[in-house]
Amino acid sequence: MHDTSSRPRPTHCARPRPSLLPAVVVLFAAVLAGPSAAPELAAQQGTAGGNWLYYGGDAGSTKYAPLDQITADNVADLEVAWRWESRNFGDRPEFNYRVTPLAVDGTLYVTAGYRRAVVAIDGATGETLWMHRMDEGVRAETAPRANSGRGVAYWTDGQAERVLVITPAYHMVSLDAKTGRPDPAFGQDGVVDLRAEFGPREVDIDNDPLGSSSPPVIVGDVAVVGTALPSGSSPPKPDMPPGHVRGYDVRTGERLWIFHTIPQEGEYGNDTWLDGSWRYTGNAAVWTPFSADLERGYVYLPIEAPTGDYYGGHHPGDNLFSQSLVCLDARTGERVWHFQMVHHGIWDYDPPAPPILLDINVDGRTIPAVAQVTKQAFTYVFDRYTGEPVWPIEERPVAPSEVPGEWTAPTQPFPTRPAPFDRQGVSVDDLIDFTPELRAEALDMVSRLVIGPLYTPPSVIDLDDPNGTLGTLVLPGSLGGANWPGGAVDVETGILYVTSVTSPSVHGLINDPEISSMDYISGRAFRRVRGGGPQGLPLIKPPWGRITAIDLNTGDHVWMRPNGDTPDYVLEHPAMAGVDIPPTGKPDRGGTMVTRTLLFAGEGGGMFAAFGSGGNKLRAHDKATGEIVHEFELPANQTGIPMTYLADGRQFIVVAVGDRGHAAELVALALPQ
Repeated sequence: MHDTSSRPRPTHCARPRPSLLPAVVVLFAAVLAGPSAAPELAAQQGTAGGNWLYYGGDAGSTKYAPLDQITADNVADLEVAWRWESRNFGDRPEFNYRVTPLAVDGTLYVTAGYRRAVVAIDGATGETLWMHRMDEGVRAETAPRANSGRGVAYWTDGQAERVLVITPAYHMVSLDAKTGRPDPAFGQDGVVDLRAEFGPREVDIDNDPLGSSSPPVIVGDVAVVGTALPSGSSPPKPDMPPGHVRGYDVRTGERLWIFHTIPQEGEYGNDTWLDGSWRYTGNAAVWTPFSADLERGYVYLPIEAPTGDYYGGHHPGDNLFSQSLVCLDARTGERVWHFQMVHHGIWDYDPPAPPILLDINVDGRTIPAVAQVTKQAFTYVFDRYTGEPVWPIEERPVAPSEVPGEWTAPTQPFPTRPAPFDRQGVSVDDLIDFTPELRAEALDMVSRLVIGPLYTPPSVIDLDDPNGTLGTLVLPGSLGGANWPGGAVDVETGILYVTSVTSPSVHGLINDPEISSMDYISGRAFRRVRGGGPQGLPLIKPPWGRITAIDLNTGDHVWMRPNGDTPDYVLEHPAMAGVDIPPTGKPDRGGTMVTRTLLFAGEGGGMFAAFGSGGNKLRAHDKATGEIVHEFELPANQTGIPMTYLADGRQFIVVAVGDRGHAAELVALALPQ
């Protein structure tokens, strides 16, 4: 029995429009002085001036650039203009390079190497201009995200220019964009220690595993910073550090505010943490990049689950603001509105990517919207100023958990539009059926697994009974649906393009005091072989990777196509002899980018996607139909999100690539001069 009387539903708090007069003055001065004085900083209209100023192109994470030198007529002429290797940035090569460079007036700013050096690169030639790297000593040993990260943030007031980075051991460094030297006016000699002033809990500065692989987002003169902790599948204890979000003065490094993602005593939402669990529960962090509306001064937080990913008995209740989209006033940290997308999450369904801001037209009404794609293959669409859903979101009953000590929410929110962009839940009809033999083996494999609709809870692994449960088969799995590459949107049409995978996970729980003091953590009794299904083939029917185009003005799907060819291991498998199989797509975390003329989508998307993923193709698609216009071979798998910019009047497309045995690099494509 679940008491839902204290469950706060979405709140919509109207706020007076903040004054951003200094920023307006700066932009007006930039218009008068020309494009090099201060690059344009649009919130949801895509990039401007041939720049790429944010991780997602603009502050609204549209990944849209209104550039049109590269068209369907000439995209086949693209050639490699330059390559920039990260091989020498650290004591060993990095292969999984998930960075997206920024482009400011023809100069790229990017991170590289396990120590996350910041590098400036000539965008026209690939020449390294400067490099800065911080030596973090023994403290780097506890960094939870010891890699190159996703990049940097950029700020200017029209005179000074700064590049900000969060280091692996959780320092924020402000660098002069022209020289790479630390800004002496920022923090202590250009550095702010983000493990300090964490409050309200005491943090062990040297040993607590706090960090972030995502850059801050800068809204006006405020740098908003998130947190990342180690993976939550098997945490050593329930009392991990919390993932609070903070705002800092971008000029001085002074902390301006802190927003408690786990509400403290007396704060809104605290009563959704039953039995005082707010006092010790951790995580509920923002590990993905943020998005922002610069005109309103709002920042949008996609917040992860609490400790741990698959068992929540130590923190009963709905657990605001975990797995929520939260809108804050970036100047004060005050909550404007929120919506919890998963109550008491036990499926690792963190919102995996920054939300996308754009203006849409619904039934003749212009709506300033924010769209959040999720691992469970939903697209939640809200008025970004009020938090009101654009289409109804229904609370529907879901199955309770049978795990001892677990607390589960009786309902979960289901958007009525748009429809899911990938398969949800598992039934026997979803199992592979290329041949009767494969079908029979698939049925046998799931005979000891719990299957059911979306939000079927994890189950305890029973190894003592030969017919006992080996866990719950969940689809989408922990990889999604959508994952960290998220989606891209054409701001001129309102069409969202999102890549997703059809890849299940088995959520089985065990008690193991040698690993964790938690009652239950993730177990591994169900060993999947290669593809996870019969004879190493996929367990679930194709497509296994797809691109879906969604009209956010209507909520309708425009088209869906498999993302790539059928994996080689499927085509070459002896059990598939004589089977005619159309392209199925690969289960890639493929990143997308949209220009005025084309949709670009690649294979790969990092080395930790599902089995059978990976490939060296970057494809140009017709935006209206999804048809492939051209397919370009990269030197290795795409590992980062493509971006585009102008340098010396020439349009470039740059994407990070890497693979096992192929050190990470940036590859720049352009038309022949």
